[in-house]
Amino acid sequence: MPRDLVILECKECKRRNYTTTKNKRTLPGRLVKKKFCPFERKHTEHQERK
Repeated sequence: MPRDLVILECKECKRRNYTTTKNKRTLPGRLVKKKFCPFERKHTEHQERK
């Protein structure tokens, strides 16, 4: 199964807030999504971490 679990980390506060899945065949690079950070209290970019 090509879908893997990834952890998303806030680019501003560097805390790991979210988990999601991604298809490694179609997205070989790092996943970046705009999500709400409860520690910053605003929407920020969250990037995939290992």
